[in-house]
Amino acid sequence: MLIRELLDAGDAAAIAVTAPSRPSLNYSGLRAHCDDIAGQLAFLGLVAGDRAAIVLPNGPEMATCFLAVASRFSAAPLNPAYKQSEYRFYLEDLAPKIVIVADGSDNPVRAAATELGIPVIEAKIADGAAAGLFTLCDGTADTPTPVPSSEALVLHTSGTTSRPKVVPLTQENIVTSAGNISASLQLTPADHCLNIMPLFHIHGLIAVISASMSKGASVCCSAGFNALKFMDLAAAEQISWYSGVPTMHQALLLRAQRNAEQAKALSLRFIRSSSASLPPAVFDELVSAFGCPVIEAYGMTEAAHQMTSNPLGAGKQKAGHVGIMTSPEVCIMDDAGGMLARGLEGEVCIRGKNVTPGYENNPAANESSFTNGWFRTGDQGVFDADGYLKLTGRLKEIINRGGEKISPLEVDNVLMEHDAVQQVVTFAMPDKMLGEDIAAAIVLAEGKQASEAEIKAFAAELLAKFKIPKTIVFLDEIPKGATGKLQRIGLAEKLGLGS
Repeated sequence: MLIRELLDAGDAAAIAVTAPSRPSLNYSGLRAHCDDIAGQLAFLGLVAGDRAAIVLPNGPEMATCFLAVASRFSAAPLNPAYKQSEYRFYLEDLAPKIVIVADGSDNPVRAAATELGIPVIEAKIADGAAAGLFTLCDGTADTPTPVPSSEALVLHTSGTTSRPKVVPLTQENIVTSAGNISASLQLTPADHCLNIMPLFHIHGLIAVISASMSKGASVCCSAGFNALKFMDLAAAEQISWYSGVPTMHQALLLRAQRNAEQAKALSLRFIRSSSASLPPAVFDELVSAFGCPVIEAYGMTEAAHQMTSNPLGAGKQKAGHVGIMTSPEVCIMDDAGGMLARGLEGEVCIRGKNVTPGYENNPAANESSFTNGWFRTGDQGVFDADGYLKLTGRLKEIINRGGEKISPLEVDNVLMEHDAVQQVVTFAMPDKMLGEDIAAAIVLAEGKQASEAEIKAFAAELLAKFKIPKTIVFLDEIPKGATGKLQRIGLAEKLGLGS
């Protein structure tokens, strides 16, 4: 199956896309729009295999533009908040044939594209147009028909510790992943999701947009995450679920706890969490506040998002675990590439039709990342006796304190149990004697107080002495990446910590 064929799942008159203060778009309109935009792109000169960079605000046009471009060509969505120098880097790296921007946009991608001689095309929205409808030009031409191995989406890795790597994803990768996710969540045409994830990131594009479309379900495409407006919009849209990263859930949890009846009245079928580990304490509080299951999943760009997921059903979700295999194969390997038995900790590795064929123009990364057909995720984990995967840390984030290896995730989960702690991220800080020592950045809960000594004393009751943070920094807000994930690597430098 191809991406364009995913859109055939919805009944013609069924709603596909909604947005605040806009007429809704049904599946018949969505399919026609995707075909129209593909024809316009062909008229503008795009041929099979060409890339179109998309720099649009979060919302319905971003969603439908992704679907339209990916259905026939290759979509390269970029963060609208980048600076001109960043755009120049990404455009040089991706070499798109055109850049799509909003009508009248003064985004710095224009200047970067002009420097590189890449045409910039505006997405024009007619007055009163249904959510997601726009035009690029007046002409149309015949479009290519991709095959399962055709590139459909291209994204960069985060590049926290090195130059970002280019991750091409095929039609087959995306269709497979959308099917895996919709099956895990038991999506039906009756489901309506509120998207709060940025649509330049794999999480929103695949877990929300593509998975919903694959089952003829619908999505409300918001302008982005806004904790203050979430409850009212969710109620007005009568959503059945939403997906987010832990920092989003924590912000929404505060609102839900202050508005308990409103939160329960949403009658959500489930809440999904992915892209970073959800602290068990937050998991439990979310279940209590919203009165629905919390489905934690494990995903990454190279896997077209999802690799494992907690299943739906009473008693089937395990806090602190990212679930069971959901179609792609998952194993635990040692450093030499040997398979480890259940219960033994090692590197999480995956293989399946959702996994990228390899990084672009990067043979060294491909050699180190693939072992006997398995992709090495860089995450450390272990399967428990029931086959649930528990992540114990990111290999590059493991703190090496004078030879003692500490998982920052373990320390996070302990500190989150303190009733004064709202958010925490544990990270490595330079140390002259030990090489690295442990630091933790903490945001205190509203109205709560705690000293560094009190936090350390609490940790000492639950952690070995060598795992207790040497330094604790109290912040109003912890620095986050573009998708809302807390950033461990480089945090010590940002905060001026270390010897």
